[in-house]
Amino acid sequence: MIFKKVGDSRPYPQHGMTHADWGGIPPQQVRLDTLITTQKTLNLETLLAEDSTFYGDLFPHVVKWGGELYLEDGVHRALRNALHRRAVMYARVLDLDSISPALLPGA
Repeated sequence: MIFKKVGDSRPYPQHGMTHADWGGIPPQQVRLDTLITTQKTLNLETLLAEDSTFYGDLFPHVVKWGGELYLEDGVHRALRNALHRRAVMYARVLDLDSISPALLPGA
């Protein structure tokens, strides 16, 4: 199994993070088998593209919520890691478990 679970939604509250905000989170190693995806489908063209991160963040975005790790952005990059037989990857992890719910947008 590559991922812990294949999901199709984001069960955590809106966090309001911009791409610049994500850039301020240092990447850390994350095991692929601990991640829950937030999308069920893949675009094969995106998966096979050599320049898929040209306009985006080099590191996938993961949200920790309720003790679980949700792969918010970067499922194609994570799957490429798995295809190269890598069990871990570097990702930016936003830990919503450590943030007061009152500080989240819309609270």
